[in-house]
Amino acid sequence: MTRQLNRLTEMTAVPRSRYEEQTMITIPSFTMNNGINIPALGYGVFQMTSDQVREHLPQALELGYRHIDTANAYFNEVAVGEVVRDAIAAGSVKREDLFITSKLFPQSYPYAQAVKDIDATLERLGLDYLDLLLFHQPYGEYTSGWKAMEEAVAAGKIRSIGLSNFPIAKFQEILDVASIKPVVNQVEAHPRWNQHELKARMDRAAGTEVLVEAWYPLGHGDKTLLEEPAIAAAAQRTGATPAQVILAWHLAEKNITFPKTLNPAHMADNLAALDVTLTEAEIAAINETPQAPYYVIPDEPPAFTTTVNDYSQQA
Repeated sequence: MTRQLNRLTEMTAVPRSRYEEQTMITIPSFTMNNGINIPALGYGVFQMTSDQVREHLPQALELGYRHIDTANAYFNEVAVGEVVRDAIAAGSVKREDLFITSKLFPQSYPYAQAVKDIDATLERLGLDYLDLLLFHQPYGEYTSGWKAMEEAVAAGKIRSIGLSNFPIAKFQEILDVASIKPVVNQVEAHPRWNQHELKARMDRAAGTEVLVEAWYPLGHGDKTLLEEPAIAAAAQRTGATPAQVILAWHLAEKNITFPKTLNPAHMADNLAALDVTLTEAEIAAINETPQAPYYVIPDEPPAFTTTVNDYSQQA
């Protein structure tokens, strides 16, 4: 689709694995506002145990995934690092071909703590640098910690920095103190909550494009989303599944997605969505879906965001 292809800035071909026929897939990337490319489709490890990461992340890498999304609050950074280092040591991937993201929770935001916790995340992962580090929740001393994030970029520990779950008012607070602007904001995004307004407001405030990374990209398991008429019609025309149509819509919308699955066949199905071509009319019809989020980010911090955790306790 023309609109979709015009937005893709880089294509990286990687071989598929034993889970499918040995063909080549193409994983598109988008260019962030700092000039660095970010793969449009990745593998997220939210709510995965360390053992699940050790089992399933190698399958994702074998299939061709190169973008990995974790967080200190996921308590699986150690396992992610082990899998990544093993794959590099085996020669199946190169570090420069991977894009690895982690996130800091609010307890890490005060400047002095952020300095320590950035190093702690790198130590748990066993990596010299992160491709992207995000502030995970919009609470606490995020304006203080942003300076530590910028210093980590200057030191070569992090290549890009961004935010997660930040509404426009708190996004603006970061801009007010920033020398380096956020490159992404990871938020709920899907056809029922397309984030068009937030995107436009972020871009105006930053004076540059800020990409959206989508959580709940398929609607948090809501089967009724898959049955939306515009999605069902596009699936019927293309022969794709409704989930693949939604992922193709995300690609056209320039959203970075991490559809979660522990099933290698579903991992391959998600990659196959990259070959689904939607028309302009189909994209427009999907964008007419009535809007409502599944989760509203509260202004005040929920208890789970203020609990102090010991992130060193990972197996």
